[in-house]
This record gives sequence, structure tokens and C-alpha cells, in this order.
Amino acid sequence: MKYKIKRILAYTIRNLYLYKRSLPRLMEVFYWPVLDLVVWGFVSVYLSRQEGLPDFVTFFIGALILWDILFRSQQGISVSFLEDVWSRNLLNIFVSPLSPSEYVASLLLISIIKLILTSTVMAALAWVFYSFNILTFGFTLIPLILNLIIMGWAVGIVTTALIMRFGQEAEVLAWGIALLFQPVSAVFYPVAVLPRSLQTVALFIPSAHVFEGMRLVITTGAFPAEELIWAGFLNIAYIVVSILFFSWNFSVVKNKGLLAKVGE
Repeated sequence: MKYKIKRILAYTIRNLYLYKRSLPRLMEVFYWPVLDLVVWGFVSVYLSRQEGLPDFVTFFIGALILWDILFRSQQGISVSFLEDVWSRNLLNIFVSPLSPSEYVASLLLISIIKLILTSTVMAALAWVFYSFNILTFGFTLIPLILNLIIMGWAVGIVTTALIMRFGQEAEVLAWGIALLFQPVSAVFYPVAVLPRSLQTVALFIPSAHVFEGMRLVITTGAFPAEELIWAGFLNIAYIVVSILFFSWNFSVVKNKGLLAKVGE
């Protein structure tokens, strides 16, 4: 077991070294999330000052930070995988003692480290610029964040499996696949405003339950037990399916001898 952990940590540290002197990689972690927070935060402040409009800064900033957690947890996996694809290093990794399960575990650990850095900066700036304290959610913040992270992981693992299977033409999924879930996740508006057909779809999207729970906490202070239970069960199912999907695609790619051609 200790050797397994050592391999996971070794690959994780190897990826973190890439960020040490790389401005573009640091921009991915800090610049774009902070830019989103600044631009959309000031938009929400402006709208809240208009006569007749409700004060929704708390809703908007809270939703923006939580959505970025989901988005970055997915990208933390997908982009780290693409680093190996672009450097033609994927074959070297899988002829080493590192197993596919250890590789995925390393990607999850890298995703967590990126999330901690990004979320800390965003939360601090939200407090400085907009007097928004993410900690006002209290204990509820923990299950909300955990559910978003797990959903982001599930999407990220499926994305890496598709890139591994279909190569370069699927790489665009790493940047945009999470955004496909945003309209039905009800990030900045309640599920009730969606058309009835999309409301049905939203029932099976964990993030939709998370953001509905967030709004319930802000408006009433109540613990969103039902929403979190729904999100938890869906996430368990999706993360299991995503891992099985990755394992199946890895076996297909390996058996067909396509591992060396990933990204071409």
C-alpha cells in the first residue's frame, strides 16, 4: 500500500513542478477564475443598485464561487491529462509501475490542490471587493462543495476517457463539457424558471440540487437535506459509472495498441 501511495504522490509532485515557472499554467489556476469573479461581481453590484431590482449579490457571488469549484474540479483532471497527451508522455506513464487506478487517483489529488488554491483566492477577493463571506453558509458549505467536486470529477474522468479513445478531435471537451451542464444546473436562477422538460432533466443533475440548496440556505437558513441527499445519491452513481467507463476505454485503447497515438 505504501508503494502505491508513493507512486500517486510522485506523479502528483511531478505535475506540480510544471507550475513552478510557467505563467500560462498559473493563469489557468488563478487569472481566469479571478477575472470571472471581478467582472460578474461588479455586474451583480451594479444591477443590485438599480431601483426595483432585488439585492441578489449574495446569490450571484455565492453561485459564481460554487460553480467555479465544479468547473475547476473537472478541468483539474482533464487539463492534467492533456499535459501528458501534448508532451507525448502517456505511453511512458503506463509502461511504468503506475497503474490506471493510481493515475486517476493522482489526477484527483492534483484537482484538489488546484481547487484549494483557486477557491481560497476567490473567497478572499469576494470578501474584499463585495463584502461577501462564503463562510456564512456554515457547516452546509461542506456538503455543497463536496457534491460539486465529485460531480466535476465524474465529468472530468469521462472527458479523459473520451479523449483517450477518440484522440485530438475530442480534446475540445476538456474546455467546454462542464458548461453543457450549466443551463440545467440552475446556477444563477431557480429550477422553476426552466421549461418543464428541462426541469425533469435538472432532477438528474447533482449540481442543480446543490444550487437549489444554496438558495434555500441564503433565503431561509434551513439545512437543504433533501437536495443534498438527491445530489449525493446521483454523484455516487455517476462517479462509479465514470470510473467503469474510463476502465473500459483504457482496456479498448490498450488492446488496440492506440495508447501511443492518443492526441494525434
